[in-house]
Amino acid sequence: MPLLMLNDLPRYDCLLKAAEQFPTLNPARFDAFLNLLRTGDDVFGEENRLLARHNISQGRFTVLMLLHRPQSCTPAGLADESNVTRATMTGLIDTLEKDGLVVREADPDDRRTLHVLLTARGQAFIEKILPEYFRVVSAIIEPLNAAEQKDLVRLLQKIQQGAALRRDSEARELVPAGL
Repeated sequence: MPLLMLNDLPRYDCLLKAAEQFPTLNPARFDAFLNLLRTGDDVFGEENRLLARHNISQGRFTVLMLLHRPQSCTPAGLADESNVTRATMTGLIDTLEKDGLVVREADPDDRRTLHVLLTARGQAFIEKILPEYFRVVSAIIEPLNAAEQKDLVRLLQKIQQGAALRRDSEARELVPAGL
């Protein structure tokens, strides 16, 4: 689902005018933010169109991608890596298991621990999608040269750090005094 629902982003002069009414609005930062959201929506939309052609959700695709690696995965580990709740991961695994793409197996050394594994059908399914997925990703990023790609990654990481600092700051504000 898109985060930004505007067909056209506001012109910069409109942001300058809005800043007169809202002094905390920094027009340049807000313009950058809106463009970041729009780009995210566009990229997310391209990914969703590809996955819809293969009748799979982004969440289920993420799980299959994580399981495609050679390492062992527990449901809790998959939830942590996917940044979803354990309940959400259970639902994703349930659906993938029902479709015959994954299985849960008990750990031979600790039967309380479950591992999630791709089935042969799941392996074939993800390997069928990946070439097209990588082509779509490459086409999206193709307008950037190698140096611009590195700059983009560096800049996005700075934005991620800013978001994390904001999250941490907000979390500290919510902690009652004396704790």
